[in-house]
Amino acid sequence: MSPALDYYTAMENSLRANIEPEAREPAAALQNPSVYYNSRLDPKNYLEGPLSPNPSTRLRQMLARPGIVVAPGICDGISARCALEAGFDCLYQSGAATTASRMGQPDLAIATLNDFVEAGQMVSSLNPSVPVIADADTGFGGTAMVARTVRQYARAGVAAMHIEDQVQTKRCGHLMGKQVVSREEFLTRIRAAVIARDSIPGGSDFVIIGRTDSAQVLGMDEALTRLKLAAAAGADVCFIEGVKTKELLEKTVAELAPTPVLVNVISGGLTPSFTYFEAEQMGAKIIIFSLVSCVAMVHALRTAMHSLKKTGTDWTSAQGMDPKSFFEVMGLNEIVELDAQAGGCAFDVV
Repeated sequence: MSPALDYYTAMENSLRANIEPEAREPAAALQNPSVYYNSRLDPKNYLEGPLSPNPSTRLRQMLARPGIVVAPGICDGISARCALEAGFDCLYQSGAATTASRMGQPDLAIATLNDFVEAGQMVSSLNPSVPVIADADTGFGGTAMVARTVRQYARAGVAAMHIEDQVQTKRCGHLMGKQVVSREEFLTRIRAAVIARDSIPGGSDFVIIGRTDSAQVLGMDEALTRLKLAAAAGADVCFIEGVKTKELLEKTVAELAPTPVLVNVISGGLTPSFTYFEAEQMGAKIIIFSLVSCVAMVHALRTAMHSLKKTGTDWTSAQGMDPKSFFEVMGLNEIVELDAQAGGCAFDVV
């Protein structure tokens, strides 16, 4: 059975068979104070019951239960609406896509925390129970900024964020020439994120994802070591960027068990174009398709603009979609219904 089909049962069985008892969690945390353990956030607490309307809690339930979490990358309200319409139950706010859609710029550490938070708040508001996993780059500064990022993301309704070990002048993980910080600096980012999450009043289920870009810089062994240390520091999920083969992904899953593993697939990028069915069989628990929206939009918009330039009309590119049909994709009917329920009549005819 694939680990993703029944993740924690399969991983615990694997641990019993292959790893010394002192390396297990939560036993490891009880014996080794340097290993983070929060009994409130133990995955076993999320195995039963209906899915929560709270997006962070719901994501933890999805991680604890069978099946892979599939999160298409969205870049704006239109792409988020289309993903929800298609039936996806988790969304991924890509940093690259957010930078491109909001600023028309490449993924080179140009967007700020405010840009990311505003985008996350908007996307999370469209269906507040659907978890949004958001890119947080390097945390936008030192430990104080990492903590501020966690608090602002959680307040915005984002369910999870990933934080990486690139230098502050970072770039897309699928570009060449990346540089990473030391292990210890990476771990300070993870610890700061965990401390900030745990200090949110009322107890937050916000999910911390540790990401390393070190595989292309320092090799797979270093990348796996960093992720093991990140998990020990409290990362709920581990994300190895640019894993290049099926065998390396399977090795990553096996070595990091029972911590769930996220894989990022970008067509033409460093990672093969795994389907989510394939990734599940390899043991990945989350798969994101970071640029699925914005790359498709570039192709569609190029076609539409060239057609308009050539023909003088948008008739072909509209494909029969009138304004009302477009607004229905954007939630028109829900707003009309809300107005009617409230006793209003502003939208009796639209």
